[in-house]
Amino acid sequence: MTRNHPHPHTRTTEPPSRRAVLGTTALAALALAAGAGPASAAARPSGAWPTEFPLPDGFLPEGITIGDRPYAYMGSRANGAILRTDLRTGEGTVVHPGEAGTAAVGVELDEDGLLYVAGGGGGTARVVDTRTGRLVATYRPTPATGHFINDVILLGDRAWFTDSRDSVLYGIPRGRAAAAGRKAGIRSLPLGGDWVQTPDVNNANGIVSAPGGRGLIVVSSQPGRLYHVELKTGHATELALNGAADVSNGDGLLRLGRTLYVVQNRLNLISVFELDAGLRSATLRRTITDPRFDVPTTVARWGDRLYLVNARFTTPQTPETTFNAVAVPL
Repeated sequence: MTRNHPHPHTRTTEPPSRRAVLGTTALAALALAAGAGPASAAARPSGAWPTEFPLPDGFLPEGITIGDRPYAYMGSRANGAILRTDLRTGEGTVVHPGEAGTAAVGVELDEDGLLYVAGGGGGTARVVDTRTGRLVATYRPTPATGHFINDVILLGDRAWFTDSRDSVLYGIPRGRAAAAGRKAGIRSLPLGGDWVQTPDVNNANGIVSAPGGRGLIVVSSQPGRLYHVELKTGHATELALNGAADVSNGDGLLRLGRTLYVVQNRLNLISVFELDAGLRSATLRRTITDPRFDVPTTVARWGDRLYLVNARFTTPQTPETTFNAVAVPL
């Protein structure tokens, strides 16, 4: 879910000590200290960049994105806060404090510094200015309850969001002018063709653009299928899986060329597929796992590493629960 970056970083260092519990008020206070930590390590050699770093206790992370600088942006399911972490040091700064009753699930950073945020059960698609920390727009793609806006990808002039509880994608306009005035409307794209919507479970989850800009690729977590979706019609073609029975618990996606990385959260692994040229099938080439995985949800790439957040869904989610992000070789 992020761009291709050329910077190689391979060795590891000990992660910094874990922060204390951070509630909404403490997160806001931390935001005031922006810039106090990351700049200090600019002189560190890239090979010494950490491969594990802590997140605030009780943060409840799920989404991660990396732009064209070595900073990861991660969202909080606890209150919609956005944490920016310097990949060179592992030091984090809250750039948007969030607020009670909101959530940040999937996140995607645009080139102009706007962060598009999937609001989960709140049913929102929000836009945060990472340069100022301001919330610049809130969209409500559906007026009904019982929806879960889960993940987001940027393609063309829109940010496309999945709804895990409905067979529809939502496209909101990209750009600062659109966020300020919301002149263009929300586009709803009902999913048809091979799409199967299973009641009472999470269906559409991770989303990426297809090679060559030919629509979108969406993973359905249950029963674990991959689809190629045409943007004009919403027609979904199920990809035949070679070498894998399914992609159950499929969550975040990352595509590099025709290589598709599928995070399977509760299985604690990443399945790496090769897409065929016609976008009809995906062949499993290998899997990636790591003893530090603890229900990883989404993935972003910088250089020769993949960065993932551990959502720890199988651990009690309390204000004292510890969380981290980890990096593994690409």
